[in-house]
Amino acid sequence: MRRSTALGTGLAAGVAVLALVATPAVAQGPWSRTSTTATCNGTGTAAGRTPGPADGYGLGRGYGMGRGYGMGNGYGMGSGMGLGYRTPAAQGTLTDAQKRTLAAMAEEEKMAHDLYAALSARYPDVVQFARIQRSETMHANAVRTLLIRYGIPDPTAGVAAGRFTDTRLQGLYDNLLASATTADKALAAGVTLEKTDIADLTTALQGLDAPDVTQLLTTLRSASQQHLSAFGG
Repeated sequence: MRRSTALGTGLAAGVAVLALVATPAVAQGPWSRTSTTATCNGTGTAAGRTPGPADGYGLGRGYGMGRGYGMGNGYGMGSGMGLGYRTPAAQGTLTDAQKRTLAAMAEEEKMAHDLYAALSARYPDVVQFARIQRSETMHANAVRTLLIRYGIPDPTAGVAAGRFTDTRLQGLYDNLLASATTADKALAAGVTLEKTDIADLTTALQGLDAPDVTQLLTTLRSASQQHLSAFGG
């Protein structure tokens, strides 16, 4: 079934940021002041191709002990996103249109969070939703950090769950939530949302002359690709 496939292929990857929240420690990652390692019972392989359990990212650069998320070049102790959202990339310049796009990305990350929270409540046995929901919270906060840096009003501030100022996002949220009448259709809704997010991030990256924004949007696109895999897309 789709759910078992998604758990085996991409579940942990979509929620790497969650592993950083539990126990702060010294981090060297470009997106964090504090970070941590998470427990992993998987052994992995030297090449990092064998995943460990969904609960952790091990030592090295992989799932389990290998090459991926953990201590190394990933999310964890090393290069990656963690707590604090301290971006090392230099601030650049944004056009008015690019500022509007960045604000829209904050709202899109909130929309993903709100949808997955609603689907998690509806289908608690589909663990992707609860875990990726927490990842989306981290992503939205990272975008909000750049809104503050560039003096852009936050369209998500004080807005209730499931409500959006962007009519396109409101319609997408409403339609995806209504379509999720079974667990499999809920996973399909996740696939649709992540594909939309990847396309929007790709468009937003075009013509950017702001290293910090480019860095974050590229990271978010990579995370969305991992979420897509977790949902079976």
